[in-house]
Amino acid sequence: MKNSKTRSLVIMGILTALMLIFSFTPIGTIPIGPLSISLNVIPVAIAAVVLGPAGGAAAGAIFGMLSFLQCFGIGIPSGMGAALVAINPFLAFVQRFIPRLLDGLLVGLLFRAVSKKNSTAACFVTGFFSAFLNTLFFMSALVLLFGNTEYIQGLMDAKGTHNVFLFICLFVGVNAVCEMIVSTLLTGAIGTALIKARVIPSSEKPAAAHTETV
Repeated sequence: MKNSKTRSLVIMGILTALMLIFSFTPIGTIPIGPLSISLNVIPVAIAAVVLGPAGGAAAGAIFGMLSFLQCFGIGIPSGMGAALVAINPFLAFVQRFIPRLLDGLLVGLLFRAVSKKNSTAACFVTGFFSAFLNTLFFMSALVLLFGNTEYIQGLMDAKGTHNVFLFICLFVGVNAVCEMIVSTLLTGAIGTALIKARVIPSSEKPAAAHTETV
């Protein structure tokens, strides 16, 4: 039990360090327009794979806090985050933090369910949904909490639509697709390597043994 807790703390420490590097250096954040491609969805996915729903939620919470700090220019600055904080700091925190927390929790549950059938496939699925749900929750919270503000209305006007679904699709565009592809491939590859190294115990149900009658 003690070794298991130590292992979990070490892994979470490594993933936290990786998220700090991604948040405070240009390595993990690629700005494209008002949004950025963030590689922090990958440590969240790996935490969900290795440490389960609780680990995924913890990593998501760290991602959310780092994302909120970027609104104040701490780390890689976020122009959108700064605009949202100027409108309502509390709602900006909710919009940045809660989606990432939920993302980590849900992909942890997803990995646990899918890995009962195929652990390797579960790693790729978790990587995809870590990026997909992050974008879905982030944009949904943005529209829900700030949709009526002049800032978001101006972005909608710039995209030539006030249809919420179409606005989200046009706004995230290539960013979301790139995040999903990168997160799927890297999480799948890293997760598969960790399974082969027995860092992640396989939870696949063994096939029923067939006995021959002589």
